[in-house]
Amino acid sequence: MCGFFGIVFEERNGGLGQILNKAGERLSYRGYDTAGIAVFDKNSNYKIFKDKGTIEEVSDEFKFKEKSGYKGIIQLRWATFGAPSKENAQPHDDCKGEIVGAHNGNIVNTHGLIKELSENGHTLKGVNDGEMIIHILEEEMAGTGDFGKAIINTNTRINGDYAFIATPVSSDKMYAVKKGSSLFLGIADGYICASSDLISILDHTDKIIPILDNEYVEFTYDKYEIKSLLNGSKIERKPEINNLNVEEIKLGGYSHFMEKEIFESPQKFRNLLDVMEKHDAYKEAIKTIRNANNIYLVGSGTSYHAGRLGTYYFSKIDGLNINATFAADFIERYGHCIKDGDLLIAVSQSGETKDVKNAVDYFKKKVNGKVMGVVNVLGSTLAYNADIVLPIVSDIEISVPATKTFINQCGVFLYLATAYSGKGIDRMREIPALIEDFLRKEKEHLGKLAEILKNERDLHVLGYGIMYPIAMEGALKMKEVMYIHSEGMYSSEFKHGPLAIVYDNYPVIFLATSEDKDMIISHINEVKTRMGSVYTLAPYDKEIEEISDYFIPLDNAEYFTSPILAGIGLQLLSYLIGVKNGRNPDRPRNISKTITVD
Repeated sequence: MCGFFGIVFEERNGGLGQILNKAGERLSYRGYDTAGIAVFDKNSNYKIFKDKGTIEEVSDEFKFKEKSGYKGIIQLRWATFGAPSKENAQPHDDCKGEIVGAHNGNIVNTHGLIKELSENGHTLKGVNDGEMIIHILEEEMAGTGDFGKAIINTNTRINGDYAFIATPVSSDKMYAVKKGSSLFLGIADGYICASSDLISILDHTDKIIPILDNEYVEFTYDKYEIKSLLNGSKIERKPEINNLNVEEIKLGGYSHFMEKEIFESPQKFRNLLDVMEKHDAYKEAIKTIRNANNIYLVGSGTSYHAGRLGTYYFSKIDGLNINATFAADFIERYGHCIKDGDLLIAVSQSGETKDVKNAVDYFKKKVNGKVMGVVNVLGSTLAYNADIVLPIVSDIEISVPATKTFINQCGVFLYLATAYSGKGIDRMREIPALIEDFLRKEKEHLGKLAEILKNERDLHVLGYGIMYPIAMEGALKMKEVMYIHSEGMYSSEFKHGPLAIVYDNYPVIFLATSEDKDMIISHINEVKTRMGSVYTLAPYDKEIEEISDYFIPLDNAEYFTSPILAGIGLQLLSYLIGVKNGRNPDRPRNISKTITVD
């Protein structure tokens, strides 16, 4: 959700535009609707080029790659305050043309700031919250003459969670601020760069400094200082080597990143198995779960669905209750229940999900308990705030719909439940091969099912018991990639109202395990007798196959592995239908990879 990248060289660099454009391409997976750059010369001249559209469209319009300068900023914006437009696109400058900057996040008191700044005589070009930051900096600089103090004072006037980057036009310094949204600094040979997203920096250097909440960093081409956003005191922090492989950000013969990442799942699961066996954090996690009073689990979207599946694993394998809820509902639902000695399991592939961070912050302030983070990005805010960090080692995921990260999240919870019970993970070693066999054997059949379903505008995905979280996740994938109304439900609940909407050939996808055969057959018949069409993913069963209009077998899947194969199947089905309908599955409209607003 939004993203910026800023860079400073010692002298004018003819390749600055290409660098900014490449950073914009790296940031694009986060989701956005406008794009823009600012480039600077040492004679205090600068130019801003921005508009509504994709990075490719805006870059072609203004010839980003041909721009030069000694410092520059690029920003991709996902609209919150202010509709997508050229005026609301970023970067922004102040009234005097002395400050330029861009932001990521959400300034919740924007409407009040618009009124205040207008009354103070500022000329506002749009109604974007990022523009308000620049004009407040302008006011504070007039009062203090010190950019660092101006940043500290600005922070007291804006409310929300955000990161921003800004630079005085006449200075060789850039300043980047973190209060909620992610921020990283990259130390390279001959230049320094900052970004709200790690991937855009890894093209340049593996020497990374994570900037933490309530900190800001000022930097030139060869020096940096990290300071407290609260009082300006200096903070010492050295670069760390980051081993993420940016070379993986290539299609490698696949049509889309979503397809590539689905087919990467088996190898990423193998990597996860190796890490879970050897990583001390996983051993500590088992002890912490065993010693916790009450256990709560929070996540958003796909991460919540993986966590919800995890609650079934713990219940079925260990008889252990975990209270799971959407992260956004945690404070309202459990805020008055939590106590010292409780455990909060927070699941977020990005580690920057705002709803999850809110839940973690509340929990840490309210009680003396442990926070366990299940994350993919180890330099993220959640990773730094968690007492125990469980890496899911899925590497970089570019497509907005989560695929391989979801499968590895599910794998984490199956391992934790299995290890908690004192059992080995030998049977989990079969999962990568099961996924590979399934994708090889069933891609053609899923393609035929995609042809059947490609014109549908409404459908239900129903799962019983342990398949219920997968039904929710499958329906979410269809919303994200197909842009249709799809609803994931517990199959027993379908007869309590929703059955009324079934008409001739109304599509219903059923998910089943071998242990739930009798219940699923009953629920299938409730749809079939009302002339609905039934499409089923389940371990092979002749009777279920015969009553289904189309059947996809989850070959050799046992009870606890069936949800993982069904999840992969629905990912690929959604992808295939989306492509048949001309959708770009990597960049669904209106949504973002990393949600940093409430």
